[in-house]
Amino acid sequence: MKITKNTVVTVHYKLSDAQNNVLEDGQEPIVYLHGGYDDTLPALEKALDGKDVGYKTMIQVEPEEAFGEYDPLLVRVEDRESFPTPLEVGMQFEGMPENADPTENPAIYVVTDIADGKVILDGNHPLAGIALRFELTVTDVRAATEKEIERGYVNDPDGFDDDEDGQFRSIVLH
Repeated sequence: MKITKNTVVTVHYKLSDAQNNVLEDGQEPIVYLHGGYDDTLPALEKALDGKDVGYKTMIQVEPEEAFGEYDPLLVRVEDRESFPTPLEVGMQFEGMPENADPTENPAIYVVTDIADGKVILDGNHPLAGIALRFELTVTDVRAATEKEIERGYVNDPDGFDDDEDGQFRSIVLH
């Protein structure tokens, strides 16, 4: 079966930066709904469109086509008292960027440092500002189910029907 709109594609991958430093070894494959559902990077969809199981390629995706340029305005310094205890580097919180339009979706901020009564938060994607190289191998292509097409993403292989995993806490950032 060829990769076309409304097919579910399984791709094994290795992700590196432009200097070939491995960022992810792809132990778990990417499984996505093909056809512009925002289920994966558009550059990956474009590279795989019309291909079959067994197809291999390497593509480089520039930051603006991947996770965007690094935005220093998404780094925040907040008072420690605004956060729950315990608080650790790596924890994630949901909040609105400064001067954000109230109709925008909240951003996910990662705690990058805690010192002197302050918490440093970064709302940039961890891969923002990095040119990415994907080594891709298509291992499966199947027709999407009606439910997957309706939802716009692949059903969870573990059977969970809820995309909330509870890992984020919501706070109001000042």
